[in-house]
Amino acid sequence: MKKKSSFSTQGQRADIGDLKIYRILANRYAHAVGAFVFLDHIVPTIQTTINKEGTGAHPHRGIATLTYILNGEDEHFDSAGNYAMVHSGGIQWMKAGKGIIHDETLNYDSRTDSKLIHAFQFWINLPAKIKSEKPEYLAIEGNEVPYKTLPDKNGWIKIIVGSFEDLSAPIPNYSEQFLYHIHLEQDAVFTINIADKLEVAAYLPTMSATINDEDFNDGDFVEFDRKEGSIEIRNQNSEACDLLLFGGETYQEPIFEEGPFVMNSKLDIANAYQDFYNGDYGTIDYEKQRSKTQ
Repeated sequence: MKKKSSFSTQGQRADIGDLKIYRILANRYAHAVGAFVFLDHIVPTIQTTINKEGTGAHPHRGIATLTYILNGEDEHFDSAGNYAMVHSGGIQWMKAGKGIIHDETLNYDSRTDSKLIHAFQFWINLPAKIKSEKPEYLAIEGNEVPYKTLPDKNGWIKIIVGSFEDLSAPIPNYSEQFLYHIHLEQDAVFTINIADKLEVAAYLPTMSATINDEDFNDGDFVEFDRKEGSIEIRNQNSEACDLLLFGGETYQEPIFEEGPFVMNSKLDIANAYQDFYNGDYGTIDYEKQRSKTQ
């Protein structure tokens, strides 16, 4: 049986500097999908000037951040001493744990002739016991992301988080969760079965698609019911389309979110701010970290 859509909505503008961004999650209908509590879409843009300021150094606690770069290169710094440059198709994953400061700068990919930038950032809520652990970091280039060609040359699927058939993403899982990038050629159809009680949503970044016999537009975020069933995606466009499908088991603990922190109580939030203002999250040494790769 096909799953039914619960609602669909579009994002709100949340630009940072020259980056044109739509805030997709949280929205007026949903505060989370499984452990995913945040999604920003940095929309496709031809970059005419180099972004030197980045997002600015800022703290996080209680979550893992995941930046998926479709086009461009993303430079990451953090106060735990991690540094990396990840290029088109790659992923920056950072477990904030008990507190960290980070900064990211997105520019066009210097390895290609394209000036296009296009990316997504997710926040993944951590279980309470993980929120007090040390920060961790992974830089994953595009050729390291698990990838499978769909039957009959219908397209492909990339496993960003979780597992699909015999493939598993390198990003740690602290609960049952998944994030797939699905690319469908013209007139192609892809069907996936979703287990009972799992929360699941789809996002169409740039093209329309038909999902379980309903037509959705580019920019639509669609959440589905939590009953066991299938999701059928059909591309009726005259060119290929892309879709993000993500979700997982319901987060079972209280969720308190304020600013860059996602915790389990108001007291946890207060402590997160206090530790940040006390300097417990450290500082970023930009030159020292960048020099490690030179």
